[in-house]
Amino acid sequence: MTDDQAAGFQRARSAEQREIRKQAILDAATQLLGEMPVSEISLRELSRRVGLSKTNVVRYFETREAVFFELLNRSLAQWIEDLSTELAATEGPAPETSSSGRSVSSTVVTDTLAHSLARRPLLCDLFSALGSELERNISAESAREFKLAHVQLLRALADLLRQHITALTPDAARELVSLTVVYTAGLWPFAHPSDAVAEAQRHPELTDTKVDFAAMLGRTLHLLVTGLLSRR
Repeated sequence: MTDDQAAGFQRARSAEQREIRKQAILDAATQLLGEMPVSEISLRELSRRVGLSKTNVVRYFETREAVFFELLNRSLAQWIEDLSTELAATEGPAPETSSSGRSVSSTVVTDTLAHSLARRPLLCDLFSALGSELERNISAESAREFKLAHVQLLRALADLLRQHITALTPDAARELVSLTVVYTAGLWPFAHPSDAVAEAQRHPELTDTKVDFAAMLGRTLHLLVTGLLSRR
């Protein structure tokens, strides 16, 4: 008896059944990411967790990287939707404008953006693994498929941010989004160190090395927006 038979597996026939199967694989990947880093999750482990053979997982996702690409883009799309609501909730009366034409609400936007990301560890984990782990050992076709969908989502995020920081040009908004991903990828691992490093940082002379992800990202993005607006 195969693993699939033991799990009561039946090949998905319709588009709806295939989507249900894909979502089950993505749910298993999400669970595993709560237990271990991306680098430790193999396709075999993912197959075991979802209750399918490796061969049948490959029917839906060519590689383990493809699983995480899909999970990243779906998580990103959901975040953009949630962020739109979060930013709308920060709006009050029309904001005053400084002599340079810079809306004083830009700090609120960058702080909201940073704290929103901090509440989404899955998305931050995947951003952190993107350049160093997920984009290695993949085909050009796989990279192209992922990036075409990813770029569209990042453009949607840039458009959303321009609605709230209206002085941003389209190019500046895209740069803000691009660097938000880069800063998130860089800061997230330092804000979530290994147990050994976390214990070491309890030493009085090392407390300043602790990274508050939301606070540091918010400040970094504020400085970035200030620079982008002054460059107009």
